[in-house]
Amino acid sequence: MTVGDPGAGSAAGRPVALVTGASRGIGRATALALADAGYDLVLNYSASQAAAQRAAAEAGHRGARAVVARADVADEALVLSMAETVRAAFGRLDALVNNAGVTVDVPPDDLDGLAMADWDRVFAVNVRGLFQVTRACIPLLRASPRAAVVNVASIVGLRPGPQPFPYAASKAAVVNLTRTLAGALGPDIRVNAVAPGWIEGEWMQTRLGDDYERLMQRRARMTPLRRSVTPDDVAATIVSLVTGNPFVTGEVVVIDGGYSATT
Repeated sequence: MTVGDPGAGSAAGRPVALVTGASRGIGRATALALADAGYDLVLNYSASQAAAQRAAAEAGHRGARAVVARADVADEALVLSMAETVRAAFGRLDALVNNAGVTVDVPPDDLDGLAMADWDRVFAVNVRGLFQVTRACIPLLRASPRAAVVNVASIVGLRPGPQPFPYAASKAAVVNLTRTLAGALGPDIRVNAVAPGWIEGEWMQTRLGDDYERLMQRRARMTPLRRSVTPDDVAATIVSLVTGNPFVTGEVVVIDGGYSATT
């Protein structure tokens, strides 16, 4: 585990958020949006140390105290150590954003091409990892007066889509876990999820390859708001679920500009 300078705890009155998978994409955008909202941060990463440190530095420029914590969320020992890092650095935790996730580049029509080890790895990170991080953070979250957990699911967890089988199935499990955890952790901790559609940037570029521009433009034309989702769009919704909506729990907010509602 790699930790930035923890200082002497969070500034008086400042809430603290842990964001997993915070080095890029939705995680990075969410961390920075939470910094803008007045949160100090623990930014988790698994492999991209330099990117996580850049995100922490940017959060610092926005007024947050930020610590980076390396942990593969599929490894329970590392997750427990990360929870202790949160406690040692800040002494509190008010929000948890379970964003860390992986997929495989096997098209859904190639059942024989999918290695079961890859299936297991996707579920270990996307499902077991989410559960392990949440469980490890519960004692700190229960001490917060307005604790909130937001899980990053996907539209393919709610309806079929052109995503690999293990990824889609894992995101359906995230939806179920969100609702189950909301029942188990209430009234002290609210648990909600976001389900983004096709997101502009590196994730979909990798998935779509040379067809990225053409397919993203086609998707935008079919979307009532006439564009695709951005990481900042998702981050704004996550922050809203964390900082507002005090009587909302167990819900999954679709973020796709109305595409799935109208097609």
